[in-house]
Amino acid sequence: MSKVVFGLLVFVFSFFGIESYFVARTDTFVAKVNGHEVSQQDFRTAMDNFRQRALQQSGGKLDGSYFEKPEVKRQVLDALIDRQLVLQAGDKLGAAVSDAQVRDAIAAIPAFQIDGKFDDGTYRAVLASQGMSPLTFQERVRSDLQAEVLPQAIGASALATDADVDAYLRLRGQTRDIRYALLPAPAVGDGAVSDDEIAAYYKAHPSDFMNPETVALQYLELNAADLKVDATVDDESLRKRYEEEKQRFVLPEQRLVSHILVKVPANATPAQQKAALEKAQKLDAEAKAPGADFAKLAEQYSDDLGSKRQGGDLGWISKGETDPAFESALFALQKGQISAPVLSSEGYHVIWLRDVRSGQAKPFEEVKDDLAKQMLDSERERKFSEVAGKLTDLIYQDPSSLEPAAKALGLTIQTTPPFTRSGGAGIAANPKVVEAAFSNGVLVEGNTSDPVELGPNHIVVVHVAKHTPATPKPLAEVRDVIRQRVLTERAEAAAKQRADALYAKLRQDGDLAAVAAEAGVQVQTAAGVGRDAQQPDAALVEAVFRMPYPAGGKPGTALVPLAHGAFALVALDAVHAGDPAKVAPAERAMLRQQLARLYGTEAAREFIAALRSGAKIDVAEDRMQ
Repeated sequence: MSKVVFGLLVFVFSFFGIESYFVARTDTFVAKVNGHEVSQQDFRTAMDNFRQRALQQSGGKLDGSYFEKPEVKRQVLDALIDRQLVLQAGDKLGAAVSDAQVRDAIAAIPAFQIDGKFDDGTYRAVLASQGMSPLTFQERVRSDLQAEVLPQAIGASALATDADVDAYLRLRGQTRDIRYALLPAPAVGDGAVSDDEIAAYYKAHPSDFMNPETVALQYLELNAADLKVDATVDDESLRKRYEEEKQRFVLPEQRLVSHILVKVPANATPAQQKAALEKAQKLDAEAKAPGADFAKLAEQYSDDLGSKRQGGDLGWISKGETDPAFESALFALQKGQISAPVLSSEGYHVIWLRDVRSGQAKPFEEVKDDLAKQMLDSERERKFSEVAGKLTDLIYQDPSSLEPAAKALGLTIQTTPPFTRSGGAGIAANPKVVEAAFSNGVLVEGNTSDPVELGPNHIVVVHVAKHTPATPKPLAEVRDVIRQRVLTERAEAAAKQRADALYAKLRQDGDLAAVAAEAGVQVQTAAGVGRDAQQPDAALVEAVFRMPYPAGGKPGTALVPLAHGAFALVALDAVHAGDPAKVAPAERAMLRQQLARLYGTEAAREFIAALRSGAKIDVAEDRMQ
């Protein structure tokens, strides 16, 4: 029996884990959130988006090395983790995004619009140029909206009370009474600085005395505007295109409209709704009465502040520009008619159709020049796409040189002067070019960059012509600078020591006048200093408002460092709260909304923090590349 049992155990253990010998698994996630993996591709995409936004916001002044810092990469990864936590919480709570919301979000993207209106052809063309299907993009938009549902709902639920507004206004309007004595910046003497001191300073501050890293580029530039096209633009071709696209040149029907608005408050009670309707019906009857002056009624009774001074005039309106209910009623009217009250999201409208301008096609001669330009532009775009595709293929086939691509396509290899990570002249002023130039693939591996977009139908590919690493400046070159720094630091150290000694006496005796007299300076007084005051000194004011309230009938004291080694000895005598009653109701209402938004933002942060505390999160630091 024992032999049988032992045999069975051997058989079982011999196959235990055998799958691992046949199916190898290599983890590639950067983070795992409650079992959901954040892939390296997700992380790289997020890093690219973050890099692009940061460079745009800084005007391209951020050094490329900034994005390689572990803390910056972790910041981007944390945002991805938070997003995944919110999505998972939304699924559990049943938060959903409707198809209509997705459609509205996509329609609002400027890249998909022509003359401010969504265009389906443009939408599909833009997605196709990025190798993306409409369904894929819609799901991406849905996911982005889904990640905002809970934070927005939490933010919208936040409230700010009148007491909150009063507390804020008391702090914002707070003033402080101070006395202060300025200890001026020390004079820098012309003392002796030994060679050993200079050498030691040079060694201790190597990054202060470096020639910056530079790179010079070779590049190929492709711009649709510079391409020569062979397309023939004759009247026959233009007329044919005009007939094919005649609908484009039809002016939409427009209607000249005035209205009177009776607003209905948000979350109105049945009684409020009834009162608004009765008022609108009364105004409608008055407007339709013989000899009635619609403009005067609008000036007197309309709740639309934007049009009431113009007698309710809304100008010429086309379809698709107004609320659906308003539009339906408007386009059902005949010229000169006044509608019955129409309910929209704003309230009840009484609409007067003053005139109608029928849609008509622009004549061929009027649009001929535009058609000719469009045909040439289309041909340039087609040729640009063709050449850009060939350029991309050629640099992928041989990324080590620009010569083959230049020869095959008849392009000229151009060069840039050397520039640093802060950028340079010409194409080097573009942050995207600087990023590409100092990227690992181009700078370290010596490859040609992917096409870099400089503008619509305008790209470059770059290759390093010369790279000069950062090098230390010779000691002889910076000797005088170091000597002056050492003398300045000596003077500032002496001034700090003297200021500390004077402040110790002030804390002990509490007599600012006596301490100032010992220092040979005057005591100055400033009453009613506000938070935003620039006098006596912005840094001094900021420090004063960080001081605690005076206690025990004694003034508070502080030693405040100022610019260039100067200091101020400060006595805080009194603190006066701001007066909320001096703030106008309109400003109070605005502040209340702002505080509610701030509270909502903080509540959303706390919600995400709570999700984090209860989540299982694994992070692979070594894969954040």
